[in-house]
Amino acid sequence: MSITVGEVLPGATLLQLGDNGPEAVSLGDKMKGRKVVIFAVPGAYTGVCTTAHVPSFIRTRDKFAAKGVDEVICISVNDPFVMKAWGETTGATAAGITMLADAESAFTTAIGMDFTAPPAGLISRSARYAMLVEDGVVKVLNREESPGTCEISAGEALLDAI
Repeated sequence: MSITVGEVLPGATLLQLGDNGPEAVSLGDKMKGRKVVIFAVPGAYTGVCTTAHVPSFIRTRDKFAAKGVDEVICISVNDPFVMKAWGETTGATAAGITMLADAESAFTTAIGMDFTAPPAGLISRSARYAMLVEDGVVKVLNREESPGTCEISAGEALLDAI
């Protein structure tokens, strides 16, 4: 069952690439006492993720900050090396978006946002969604019905919802 509005996100350890290699990042620490936007994509370097989803949050990053959002986080079931390179390639990192890897799909599975599409080579990946989280509590959740669609999960749609 998927996480819903009003529920508390579980603590999770995600990964990012630091100066000395992969570093553990506590999602719980990032959410504690803060307002964050989390958006997730089925895969780094994939079509809609690269051409629509990430760019929508690059365009809206400053508008989220103006609404009191402390951090915008992108999560994908990829490794931290790929997430770092993808963040640099897309301009997401330069725009101030935090790129985190859910390498084992543990967080994605725990919140019921996992899916598998063998014909596309996507195994245990994340559904496409965007959420506003305040102190760990989901306040707004926009999940796409299809992983190939980026409409209600786009930065502009989430911004309009808050």
